[in-house]
Amino acid sequence: MLERIFGRSLGLVGPAALAMMSLGSPVLAQDQLSIATGGTGGTYYPIGGGLAEIVNNHIEGYSATAEVTGASVENMGLIATGDADLAIGLADTVAQAYAGTGKFEGQQLPMVRGLASLYANMVHIVTLEGSGITSLQDLRGKRVAVGAPGSGTEVNTAAILEANGITYDDIDEQRLNFNETADALANGDIDVGFWSVGAPTSSVLNLATTNSIAIVPLSEDELKAARNADATFALTTLAGGSYAGVDNDVAVLGIPNVLVVSSEMSDDLAYALTKAMFENIAELRAVHPAANETTVEFTMGATPIPLHAGALRYYDEVGAEVPDHLRE
Repeated sequence: MLERIFGRSLGLVGPAALAMMSLGSPVLAQDQLSIATGGTGGTYYPIGGGLAEIVNNHIEGYSATAEVTGASVENMGLIATGDADLAIGLADTVAQAYAGTGKFEGQQLPMVRGLASLYANMVHIVTLEGSGITSLQDLRGKRVAVGAPGSGTEVNTAAILEANGITYDDIDEQRLNFNETADALANGDIDVGFWSVGAPTSSVLNLATTNSIAIVPLSEDELKAARNADATFALTTLAGGSYAGVDNDVAVLGIPNVLVVSSEMSDDLAYALTKAMFENIAELRAVHPAANETTVEFTMGATPIPLHAGALRYYDEVGAEVPDHLRE
C-alpha cells in the first residue's frame, strides 16, 4: 500500500498489477496529487489543468488532477486539512490564512507555504452598456455579484467597497461564481459583477460576445484608498481589446496569485514540482497567457508568505535573490 504525502492511503494495488508483479515485472504506481483551483469560468481552473499536465508528463511516479472549488478561501482550508496537495489563492487571502487575520481570524493556518507566485489577477467590475452604472458610487442600491462564497474575489470586493465607504448594507449582494455572474448579467438578474481573475477570462469573453459590456472604472482616489487599505493591491492595466467592446486601457487593481502547498509536503516533492513548472513553463503558457507572468522574479517580488523549503532549494540552485521574509 502506498501512502500519499499527508498519510492517506491510495488503496491496494489492482489485480492486473499484482499479476505483473507475480511475473517479476516492475510496476510503478502513480501517487495522485489534487490541485485546488476555482470555478470553470475563471483562470485558476485552466492554469491548474496546465500544472496537472506538467506533473503528469514530467514528474515520475506522480499524477495530478485539477479540482473545481470555491477558490482562494476554500483552497487554503483544503491545504490545511490535506484534502488538496496544491492550491491557488489570491495573495491577500493567502497572507490572511498564514497570519490568522481577516477571513481566518481565530483559525490561523500556519502550515501554508508558497511554491511560486503565478500571475496577477485584475479586478474587473463589469456591467452592461446602458445600465447607468459608470462609477463605483453608482453601485449603491444595485444588485451586485460580489464573488462566490469562499472566493478571493469576495475578499477583494469587500476590501474595495469598504475602503471607499460602501458596505453590503448599501447594495443587494449576490454571492455568485464567475459563470453564474455572467449569466445573471445577461439575464438582467443583477446590475454589476466583480471578477478578480487573470485577463482575459472565458466567462467575460463569452458574455461580451452576446452582450455589450462596460468596465466600471475606479477613480484615482478610489484606487489609492483600496491600496492604502490592502497592501497586496497593485496598480495595473486591463489592456484595451481584452474583451469585445472594451476598446481603451482601464486602470484596475491587481493582486498576485500564489501556488500554495502544506509545510508537511516533502522537500523532495516540493522541489520537483517547482523545478518541473519552471523548466516546462512554455507548456503552461500555451494553456493560458496569464502564465507569461510566471517567473522566478515575479515569485520573489509577489509572494506574501514563506516559501516551502523544497522550493527554496530550487530557487537557491538557480541563483535567485530570495528576500529574507520568504525564508523561515
